[in-house]
Amino acid sequence: MIAPLPAHLVAEAVTRTLAEDLGLSGDITSQACIPAEKTARLAMVSRKPGVIAGLQLAVEAFRQVDPAITVSLHKADGDTLAPKDVVLTAEGNARAILAAERTALNFAGRMAGVATLTRAYVDAVAGTKATIVCTRKTTPGLRAFEKHAVLCGGGRNHRFGLFDAVLIKDNHIGVAGGIVPALRAAKAANGHLVKIEIEVDSLAQLDEVIAEGADVVLLDNMDAATLGAAVAKVKAGRPAMLTEASGGVNLQTVTGIAKAGVDLISVGALTHSAPVLDLGLDIAVQ
Repeated sequence: MIAPLPAHLVAEAVTRTLAEDLGLSGDITSQACIPAEKTARLAMVSRKPGVIAGLQLAVEAFRQVDPAITVSLHKADGDTLAPKDVVLTAEGNARAILAAERTALNFAGRMAGVATLTRAYVDAVAGTKATIVCTRKTTPGLRAFEKHAVLCGGGRNHRFGLFDAVLIKDNHIGVAGGIVPALRAAKAANGHLVKIEIEVDSLAQLDEVIAEGADVVLLDNMDAATLGAAVAKVKAGRPAMLTEASGGVNLQTVTGIAKAGVDLISVGALTHSAPVLDLGLDIAVQ
C-alpha cells in the first residue's frame, strides 16, 4: 500500500492553485449561467489506459471549494485504469463543482501521467535486478507529488533534495580537486545516517571510488558493455556498494541497461517528460 501524502502539503498546494484559478472574483461564468441552488453530479473518467495518482489533491480541491460536496473514490492511487473507468464522482452544488473541476483534473492528470510512464519503465526492466528511480528534475513546487506518483507507478524515489543525501557530481569533483578528496570531505562532514553517492564516467574513476569507498556509485553515460564491466569491478572490490546507471536512459535503452546488472536506473524523464494522462469530466444535472 502506498502511504498518503502529508495533508498539509496537499492543502497548501490546492489552496495556491485554486487562488490562481479563481482570482479576485471567482468563477464568473458559472455565477452568470447557473442558478445558485442547482446541484450536479460529476464523474472523472479515464479516456486512455494508465495508472492513477494524485487523488488526494483532486479530493482536496472539491473539499476546499465546498466542504458539502460529496466525493466518492472508485479507484486508489496506483490502480491500473482502462478506458471509461470511473475514477471518482462528486455530488453537490453545481457552481462549486465547476469551480473545483479544473484544479482536480490538472493535478490528477499530471500525477497519473507520471505514474503511467513510470509503470512503463518498471515493466521494461521486469525480470532483472534493476530498480527504476526518479531524479530532482521535477516541476517546481510539485516535487513531493510527482515523487509520490513515481511510487504509484512502481518506481522508487531517489533523494528528495540537496538536503537529504550527498551526491558528488563531476562539478563537485572538479572543484574539490578529485574523487578522493571529495569523498573524504563528504565523509568527514556528514553523520553515519547520511548516504554518500558519487558520479563517475570512466572505469579509471570507478577504481578510485572502489579504493576509497562510497555507499553508491553513479555510472554516468556508459554503454552496456562498460556498465557490465563496472558492475563486475564493484562486485569484486566493493560488493556492498550499490551501482546506479544514469544518462541516455529511455524506453528503448532501459532493458539493455538493466541487463548489465546495475542495482538502480535513474530516469529524469519520469517527471520532466511524462505526458498528462487523458482524464475526462462528465457532468450530469440533478
